[in-house]
Amino acid sequence: MALEIVKPGLATSIQDLGRPGYFHLGIPQGGAMDRLALRAANLLVGNPEGAACLEAVFMGPQIRFKRDVSVAVTGAELPVMLDGEPRQTWTSFTARAGQVLSFGFLQAGARAYLAFSGGIDTPPALGSRSTYPIGALGGIDGRNVEAGDELPLAEAPLADEGRHVPENLRRMPGCPATLRVLPGLYWHRITEASQQSFFDDTWTVAAEADRMGYRFKGGRALEFVPRKQPFGAGADPSNIVDGCYSYGSIQVPGGTEPIVLHRDAVSGGGYFTLGAVISADMDLIGQLQPNTPVKFERVDMDQALAARADRTRVLSGVRELLA
Repeated sequence: MALEIVKPGLATSIQDLGRPGYFHLGIPQGGAMDRLALRAANLLVGNPEGAACLEAVFMGPQIRFKRDVSVAVTGAELPVMLDGEPRQTWTSFTARAGQVLSFGFLQAGARAYLAFSGGIDTPPALGSRSTYPIGALGGIDGRNVEAGDELPLAEAPLADEGRHVPENLRRMPGCPATLRVLPGLYWHRITEASQQSFFDDTWTVAAEADRMGYRFKGGRALEFVPRKQPFGAGADPSNIVDGCYSYGSIQVPGGTEPIVLHRDAVSGGGYFTLGAVISADMDLIGQLQPNTPVKFERVDMDQALAARADRTRVLSGVRELLA
């Protein structure tokens, strides 16, 4: 075992790029909420991009090293300390056997990614080490890390110290954050006035914000176009006969508070979805703290594809820099 968890932090879990291919069976892809940050952390320490890391939410863990390891911390700005001495984020450094990694108070963002040379080598479940507690898959016996856990790392050489990802190749949300939305299959279910108000209003991240989804509050309630509810849909106009959800779908139960479905969300249910946050902006949601103001911005498919291409160019820049 190469890592000893002295303190687990608030909600620290093992994550990689997830387990695609099982969504039709109700098992979400899961994996890192901020995939760019996880990929960058792995590249900094010489790992394959999809190697398993630790995802720490709001508060970092305390870790004692049992052997020499290359380390990188990306994503949220959590001050990093090795035996009490500051280390830079988005930069590789070497931790020696016996040293202790710890963190200060969160300064920006919500989720930090801790990569270690070799990658965390716990047993995979359905092809992934990502923790999915609801399904008891991945992680440590299907759960987040706890104090006293010892985590194995695959064998790998140490990476050069001081490898660094500059700020222009990082992506973090602004304030207010802007999330681009592609209206979808049920967009016609709300009135034109509500279609406009959804994008005009400033929303804030609610306290209910986790790996399954982020709830937003503060905007005007949506008005639905009158219709006779189909059999099996229930009386509330936000209900539908069960349908499939895409990753990033925006459901609005009761028409009041939108919920953006994220990595650990289920694949279907009985609420209408007005559209989806585009794939290029889903990483940003994973870095939003409660009470952050958010504006939703309407885009079309061409704009969504252009945004995805821009995000790909950022990732390509990180790859080229750290090749």
